[in-house]
Amino acid sequence: MPPPVPSGTPYCGTPPVPGAVAWNLDPGLMAALASALALAWWAGAGRGDRRALLAGWAVLGAMLLSPLCNLSVALFSARVGQHVVLLTVAAPLLALALPARRVGPAGLAAAAGGFALALWLWHLPAPYALTFRSDAAYWGMQASLVATAAWLWHGLLRGAAARPEAVLLAGLATAAQMGGLGALITFAPRPLFAPHAGTTFAWGLTPLEDQQLGGLLMWVPGGIAFALVALPALARALRADPLRP
Repeated sequence: MPPPVPSGTPYCGTPPVPGAVAWNLDPGLMAALASALALAWWAGAGRGDRRALLAGWAVLGAMLLSPLCNLSVALFSARVGQHVVLLTVAAPLLALALPARRVGPAGLAAAAGGFALALWLWHLPAPYALTFRSDAAYWGMQASLVATAAWLWHGLLRGAAARPEAVLLAGLATAAQMGGLGALITFAPRPLFAPHAGTTFAWGLTPLEDQQLGGLLMWVPGGIAFALVALPALARALRADPLRP
């Protein structure tokens, strides 16, 4: 038997049932998103892609304010779906909005390692459960995942022309570790995430089925996104001058 669901109300509300999923209309969050966007717009004026910044911020806001936030309290698969969109759609757009800067192999390796650490940490059962008891832990999870993903995407997108072989290795390594984590979650023989022990049945899923769906979302769409970015890098690496130092 899985442990009992942690007490207290998670940031995104109580676990909803079908027909009762709510928007997250937290005025503090909306004010923080607007203020951070204004600051990023001012700080990066003329140095980044403003269209990418607006698009990335729109996706970020949608993932945090839409009913998906509330649904993620009930379903592990909804939380993973939220993370997959943040990490593979919002993060690369935000990375494009950063000032262009060449990224070397060491910096790219550090970014890939930082992202892997954040991804695995927050999808271990104990830290994951903590985000349902502590708002600080919840925002620590979201901020660290988006920040490290944007850091990694910045290296992958900006470093492709200069060091395609480094981008190839970082992209494939990230696809492998993200897919590996998804596979471990998918094939786990029992439910691992206590907050969803009694919240999935209203949605026609057992906790294990919900967990398997979440693992597949991380494994397939998540892993494919990082594998795809490695393909152009592979083409560039094959065309590169073998005598280049």
